[in-house]
Amino acid sequence: MAAAGSGGSRADNGYGGQQARRRKGPGALATGYLVIYNVVMTAGWLVIAVGLVRAYLAKGSYHSLYYSIEKPLKFFQTGALLEKYLLIAKYLPGIVPSSVVLTAFQVMSRVFLTWAVTHSVKEVQTEDSVLLFVVAWTITEIIRYSFYTFSLLNHLPYLIKWARYTLFIVLYPMGVSGELLTIYAALPYVRQSGLYSISLPNKYNFSFDYYTFLILVMISYIPIFPQLYFHMLHQRRKVLSHTEEHKKSE
Repeated sequence: MAAAGSGGSRADNGYGGQQARRRKGPGALATGYLVIYNVVMTAGWLVIAVGLVRAYLAKGSYHSLYYSIEKPLKFFQTGALLEKYLLIAKYLPGIVPSSVVLTAFQVMSRVFLTWAVTHSVKEVQTEDSVLLFVVAWTITEIIRYSFYTFSLLNHLPYLIKWARYTLFIVLYPMGVSGELLTIYAALPYVRQSGLYSISLPNKYNFSFDYYTFLILVMISYIPIFPQLYFHMLHQRRKVLSHTEEHKKSE
């Protein structure tokens, strides 16, 4: 999710943290690979942020800024699928103390929003709601991948840790709102065009209504977003209170 997003943003699957340290982490080679991956992803989302700012300054308007960052957004958001493999399938037992289901939902929901909604329904690309989740994702991912990088290097600045466990309070609802509004804006065009829908009769004796599917996706945010949000609030209390106690003991 986007946020769940989106901004919104992903359930806490930081490489640092007390629980992670008690587990066996990745070896030196895997750590090096993960550092490179996270540095590249941080740089990629910085490119998107710079692209948004430059386009805004050039146009003097925030409308339709999506086109200025469309290609890097697709590339680096889809790159999160590699992260899904690295974290969930390969290294989760050793370094990631978060829910597999929640993490997978966030990764897949953002890729879904990028390709199956925003890319596929051209009419919504000018909607302000797209910019809403893109900005939320961008800030979230710059912070998150920086957090991962410094955690892997065992040199995590407090400011990045604080931002990781604080700014989501605003960015998660912002991203989710943008995602839901964008899906909602796409519904009339999907219904009119029959996009991705399969009607009977056909040789497979199977039907699929993409319009209904999008409505079900929107409904799925109701049980899942609160879990993500309260999970992060719990992590915030645990991580930042632990940091404060550690400072006082020094």
